[in-house]
Amino acid sequence: MTRASAPRRPLVMGVLNLTPDSFSDGGRHADPPAALGQAQRLIAQGADLLDIGGESTRPGADPVPAEIEIARVTPVIAALARDATTPISVDTMKPEVARAAMAAGATIWNDVTALRHAPDSVDVAAELGCQVVLMHMQGEPRTMQAAPRYGDVTAEVCDFLLARAEAALAAGVARDRIWLDPGIGFGKTLNHNLSLLARLDAIVALGFPVLLGASRKRFIAALHPAADAPEARAPGSIAAALAGAQAGVAAVRVHDVADTAQALDVWAAIRDAGEAKAP
Repeated sequence: MTRASAPRRPLVMGVLNLTPDSFSDGGRHADPPAALGQAQRLIAQGADLLDIGGESTRPGADPVPAEIEIARVTPVIAALARDATTPISVDTMKPEVARAAMAAGATIWNDVTALRHAPDSVDVAAELGCQVVLMHMQGEPRTMQAAPRYGDVTAEVCDFLLARAEAALAAGVARDRIWLDPGIGFGKTLNHNLSLLARLDAIVALGFPVLLGASRKRFIAALHPAADAPEARAPGSIAAALAGAQAGVAAVRVHDVADTAQALDVWAAIRDAGEAKAP
C-alpha cells in the first residue's frame, strides 16, 4: 500500500534534532550533511512532515542564543525546501528564529511555550502567516520536572490551550493555522502524562487539530524499566501514537517514523474495515 492510497490516519511528523545535547539522538545529526541525510531517510520512511529543532527542550536543558539556533537550522531548512516537498516545521520558542526559518522555507512554527517566550511572539506568528503549534508546558525546560502539580491536569491543560488559541486568534492568526499540543513530558509526572493520554479526546474536542508528541518520552521507561535508553522506547511510543489516533489527533511527532507509520496504517485499515457496510 502506498501512502497515496493509505487509509485515513494521523500525519506522521518526523523529528530532526540539530542539537549536540538532544535527549534522543545525542547530536548524531548536528552537522548539515548528517542532518540532510537523516531528513531524507525520514521522508523515505513515510514522514508526512519534518520538525527541525536547534535547541534542546529536554528537562534541565540550558537555553541557546538565537544566533546559534538560526545557524543550526536555517541551512538545513533551506536545503530541504529546495529539494523536497515535505512540509517543514521549526521547533523553537524564539520569534527571531521562527522568522529566519520561515524565510528559509519552513511553514510551521512549533513552540513549546505556546507563543509566550517573547512579548511579540504572537504578533510575529500573525505576521508570518505560518501554521503554529501551541504546546502546554508547566514551568520552563530547566525546571519543569522539579515538582509539577495540577488539580485536574486535563481540565487545566485544556483551559490553557484554549486561552492561548484565543490569544493567537485575537492577534490575527487564522483559525485554520492553529494546532494544539498537550505537552506530554513537559512539566508532568507519570500519572499526569497517563491521564492526558487517556483523555486526549477532550483536547481534540476543543476544535483545533492536535499534535501529540509522546515519542521516546521518559514516562515509557517509568512503565517499563527495560526501556531506560530512549532508543528502546519505540514500542511504548507506538502505543501512545495509537491512543492518539483513537482519540482523533491530527498528527503524531515521532522519532521512529517507519514503525509508527506502519502501525498507524494497520490501525486505520482495521478501523475502516469495521466502519464499512457489510456486503
